[in-house]
Amino acid sequence: MFNLKSPIVLHRLIAIASFLVLSSVLFFLLYNTYELKNRHYFLEEKKVLEEEYGKSVRDDKLFPGGAKLIERYVNTYMYEYERLYHTDRKAFNVLRQRTMDSTFALLKAANNIDSIIGEARRRYNIKRELDYALTVHLVDVNFEKEKAVALFSWHEANPLIHSVPLTAEGARIGGTLKEPDQQNLIIKLTVSSSIDYSYRIVYSLNIDTPNRKLTILRLMLPNLLLSLFSILAVVIIYYITFRNWQKQKKLSEMKSDFINSITHEFHTPLTAIFVANQSLRNERIIANQQNIPPLTDVIQRQAERLKNLIGQVLDITTMSQVPINKQPHSLHALLEEIMLDYRLKAAGNNIQLNFKRGAMHDQVLLDQFWLTTLMLNILDNGVKYNTNSSKEISVSTYSDKKNIYISIADNGIGMNKETRERVFDKFYRSIKNNNQQIKGLGLGLYYVKQGVDAHNWKISVQSAPGEGSIFIITIPL
Repeated sequence: MFNLKSPIVLHRLIAIASFLVLSSVLFFLLYNTYELKNRHYFLEEKKVLEEEYGKSVRDDKLFPGGAKLIERYVNTYMYEYERLYHTDRKAFNVLRQRTMDSTFALLKAANNIDSIIGEARRRYNIKRELDYALTVHLVDVNFEKEKAVALFSWHEANPLIHSVPLTAEGARIGGTLKEPDQQNLIIKLTVSSSIDYSYRIVYSLNIDTPNRKLTILRLMLPNLLLSLFSILAVVIIYYITFRNWQKQKKLSEMKSDFINSITHEFHTPLTAIFVANQSLRNERIIANQQNIPPLTDVIQRQAERLKNLIGQVLDITTMSQVPINKQPHSLHALLEEIMLDYRLKAAGNNIQLNFKRGAMHDQVLLDQFWLTTLMLNILDNGVKYNTNSSKEISVSTYSDKKNIYISIADNGIGMNKETRERVFDKFYRSIKNNNQQIKGLGLGLYYVKQGVDAHNWKISVQSAPGEGSIFIITIPL
């Protein structure tokens, strides 16, 4: 379940909601732009084609010569239509469909709309490809004034008409336009007469470019790209801002942990100094001279510890500014000295240190102080995060044609994935060791990374929980 009180979850929900609102607004704007372009698309050519078609059928129907073809059947069967309509509606229904089927077959065969459109394209230099749909919607007859009887209607069933395709709009006389609609309608005409025994016909002509929608979308491509770019920019900005916010949040948490840790670390030596000082002021204690040296030793050691803590805190801001004094050194000799000093420091603590020389190359350009510092911090880390009764640390060197490697392996508690990724961060500490709070400022391995980076070396960590850790320092030759 999501914790809505969590700042991160709440921040993400607000971001998602904002993104959805922004996407909806952009979609609405793009849709309206599409509709606007759809309405105005093909406007100039539409006017020209309407004029040309109107001229060609001014005294005719459907196309030049169409009226004669219609009247060939309608006028011939006019009185038969009337007789059957009043005496036998079923026979009338069969006759009207068959005569209309024959009429539509004649119209389809004689259709010359292609030539009219072709002539208009040449005359007005229309470069776009054009498609059309010539459709008959209604044909009816008047036996008497204002009493129309339908011979063909688009909303009635006409199962006997097979010569032309029947669509939802009517009978398709010619053309292959897939989607005739109001946007591509050139003209819709109703031709009729008020005299008895006349007929009325309703038909329309639609002209459009093939793949109208795709063409409009191509015209909108700049708007589409700009919208996508805007959404992408917002997502990237949000991602960068969110990551920076998380980093600042983590840094704030680290600083809070650091303040708590440093407060604890400072209190420990100060308390010991205060206690030793109070003891030195106790007449009964100082009456015995043998009690004084241990107390002064306590004050000396704790003062040295306090001095080291203050130095560590100051080094946080000054470390990156300290120059590196590189000189040629025997790597194995320096590591031997470091291991010797650490053995003396760890004497009596059941810590086993091993050193193996495997590198073929020995001379390295380095800063002795920094190498000593980073090695001691790694060794301290291997001891601090170790719950075994016998702590083992193995230092070894090996090399290839390009690099010398220093490997420091321990049998400690190991690290999980999160710890491996953050182990060199300033103030970061793996909080618990065998359910006991581990003291420290989270600066040891940060110093190690600073020292490695200052030399332009590389360091990596191989570790798993319960399997110890291996730090590998890569030194280019």
